[in-house]
Amino acid sequence: MTATLIRGRLLSFLRAPEAIDDTGSYTYLADGALLVADGRIAAMGTHDDVSAAAPQGTVEIDHRPHLILPGLIDTHVHFPQMQVIGSYAANLLEWLNTYTFPEECRFVESAHAERIAGHFFDEFFRNGTTTAVAYCSVHKTSADAFFAESLRRGSLMIGGKVMMDRNAPQGLLDTPETGYDETRQVIADWHGKGRNHVAITPRFAITSTPEQMAMTQALAEEFPDLHIQTHLSENRDEIDFTCSLYPEAKDYTDIYARYGLLGAKSLFGHAIHLSDREADAMSEAGAVAVHCPTSNLFLGSGLFPMKSYQRREKPLRIAVATDIGGGSSYSMLKTLDEAYKIQQLLGERLNPLESFHLMTRGNAEALSLVDRIGTLEPGTDADFVVLNAAATPAMRLRMETVKSLADELFLLQTLGDDRSVVETYVAGRAMKSTG
Repeated sequence: MTATLIRGRLLSFLRAPEAIDDTGSYTYLADGALLVADGRIAAMGTHDDVSAAAPQGTVEIDHRPHLILPGLIDTHVHFPQMQVIGSYAANLLEWLNTYTFPEECRFVESAHAERIAGHFFDEFFRNGTTTAVAYCSVHKTSADAFFAESLRRGSLMIGGKVMMDRNAPQGLLDTPETGYDETRQVIADWHGKGRNHVAITPRFAITSTPEQMAMTQALAEEFPDLHIQTHLSENRDEIDFTCSLYPEAKDYTDIYARYGLLGAKSLFGHAIHLSDREADAMSEAGAVAVHCPTSNLFLGSGLFPMKSYQRREKPLRIAVATDIGGGSSYSMLKTLDEAYKIQQLLGERLNPLESFHLMTRGNAEALSLVDRIGTLEPGTDADFVVLNAAATPAMRLRMETVKSLADELFLLQTLGDDRSVVETYVAGRAMKSTG
C-alpha cells in the first residue's frame, strides 16, 4: 500500500491541560507532517524530518495552513434518533414517549436501519467525528446495520443492541432471555470484526426489569473487557421514577452497582444530579460520567457540574458527547461550545485547551482506547481531522485578530461547525470529500 504524507499544523495532547498557558500538555508543530501507511500513523514530526524519511513513492497531501488534530470522539449517541433531532417536548420522558420510542420501532426493518446507518456515518464524518459510542435500537437488525456500515467505512465504532423489557411500546420490548441471547449474538457477529467494538447496553433502569438487569450482569461477567453503556441521573422525574422501581437500592447509581455494572469501562450518560455518595461510588469504580451539554440544555435536564466533579477529593472521570438526537448538534465543536456556556452559568471556566483535549485524548482515555485513537502518536490508528478556523466570513474576519493557538481553538469551538472541517481521515482514508 502506498504511504501518504499529510502536511499541516499538528496538534496532539499529551495529558490534560492544567491551565490555558500549559504548553507542556500538548505537541504543536507549525509545519508538521504525518506519515500514514496501512491505516496507521507511521511517523509524526516536522515536515522536513518526516518527508526525508518517507519511502520512495510516498504521496504528499498539503493541508497548510490548516490545523490537523486527532479525529474527534463522541462518547454517547443514539443511532436510531437521527429523524427525531429537534423535536419539541417539555422534558426527557415526554420526548421519549412522544417522538423517540415511535421512531425506534421503525428499526425492526433492515432496509430502514441500513438507510439511516449510511446517513449516520456521513453526518459524523462530515463533522470531523471518527469514533462514536452508539445506542442502537432494541432490534438486532439495527446493530447489524450499524456495524456493517462501520466495517465498510473502516471506522472504530462502539455500539450495542439496546436491552429493554418494560415501560416502552410493545414494538420496542425484548425479554430478559432474548435481550441476553441477541446481545451475545451481536458480540459473536461483530466484536473485533474490523475495528468494531460491542458495548453491553441496558438502556436505563426504567426500561429494564430486575430480571433483565440480572441478565445484563451475566453478560458483563462473561465479557469483562466490553464497554457497558447506560443512562444515569439525567432528569429529576426520571430519578424519582427509577428509584421507585428499585426501592431496595440506596439511590440510582446503586441500582447499577448491585448488578455489577459499575466499572472502569462503564459509561453513564448525563450523570448530572449525583449525590456525594453516588459520585464517590463512581469514582472508586473508575466509571465515566458522560456530559451531554446540548441535550441537557435542549431538554431542560440541568447543568452538569464538571468542575465540581473534577475538584472532588475523589474526582470523577468525565467524557463529553452530543447525545444525538436529544442533543441538537452533530458537531463536537458546538457541543464543547455549549459545555463552556454551562460552566459559565455555574461560575466556572472551561478553557479551549481543555475542550479540545476532552474531544480527542480525553474521550479516548475515558474509553480506555488511547493506545488506538485520540492522539497523533506513531503506531496509533490514522484517524484525524483537518480544521479551518477561517471557514466562514465571520471566522475569517475574527482570525485577523487571533494571536495564539488557544485563541484559534476558542474561535473554532465558538463559531465552527461542519464547514470548519476541511477533511476527515478514517484509517488514513479521506472520508468527508470521498465518502
